[in-house]
Amino acid sequence: MSTLATIETLKHEMLALDPDARVQLAHTLAMSLASLPRAQFDELWLAEAARRDAQMESGEVNGIPGETVFSRIESRHAK
Repeated sequence: MSTLATIETLKHEMLALDPDARVQLAHTLAMSLASLPRAQFDELWLAEAARRDAQMESGEVNGIPGETVFSRIESRHAK
């Protein structure tokens, strides 16, 4: 099985978990990245930023204006 197929299989299985299990898994994965050397961590984030930029440039995904994002956050947390 290729790495891509393995990742897709894992994503499918992880998304089938209940929300509490997904939160625990997300925390574990995030914490595992914290132990990476700073240079490697920065390299991974730059690669992710480049991937997302390419998706935006190609039209594969559309951005959401910052005003809209913050408005949505404020409306969800308004008291």
